[in-house]
Amino acid sequence: MKLLENSSFEAINSQLTIETGNCQIIGRIESYSCKMAGDDKQMFKQFCQEGLPHVLEALSPPQTAGASPNKLSQSGQSGDEGEGPLSDKCSRKTLFYLIATLNASFRPDYDFSRAKSHDFSREPSVNWVFNAVNSSLSSAAGAEFSRMEPQLWQAIDDEICLSECDIYSYNPDLDSDPYGEEGNLWSFNYFFYNKRLKRIVFFTCRSVSVFVAPRDSGIDDLDLELEEGSYEEENMDEERYGALCT
Repeated sequence: MKLLENSSFEAINSQLTIETGNCQIIGRIESYSCKMAGDDKQMFKQFCQEGLPHVLEALSPPQTAGASPNKLSQSGQSGDEGEGPLSDKCSRKTLFYLIATLNASFRPDYDFSRAKSHDFSREPSVNWVFNAVNSSLSSAAGAEFSRMEPQLWQAIDDEICLSECDIYSYNPDLDSDPYGEEGNLWSFNYFFYNKRLKRIVFFTCRSVSVFVAPRDSGIDDLDLELEEGSYEEENMDEERYGALCT
């Protein structure tokens, strides 16, 4: 998957790190070409050993209030969609594109090669995703998000043509979630896939509590050990002083 340059996305991404009173919003939007090259070809060859590209894989139901894509009229337009239960499936080739997009976006920190179809869902409609994203970001960032909202969706539509897209989401278990660390309040990972353009726009975002201290540096633990050592030394000095006075 090749990352495509998009100056509009770069401008929006610079605004998608938002500090609020209780949390920090961290998001990004990226565009990827589905044309395979280099490592992608080798990975796809290995992927196809488990099943042919046109074979349909079952997806998990979308995380909606009792709605599923085959019950809603506003679904995507690509060739992967179908009637009835087929709406909850996608081809293995599409599944590969989703996994390869995750690898490209999160490399080198994470490897999603073992992700399964049940980690993904097909979303009911563009409008549903639009409302879900706006609700999450408006609740967390308020007016700061409201100012960028029209620009954000216009940039996505210009890049991927939303009316032609199937939209998928990645909803893994905690062990496979790149945002599964302590302090993560919520997150979303949406893929806007346009089969005609052979392109995916990936929109990922999370909200992190400011009350959870980062643990990657080890500095806090070291400070705590030094403080405890100083406290013990002070107690020993007081005991020596008390013994001398008596």
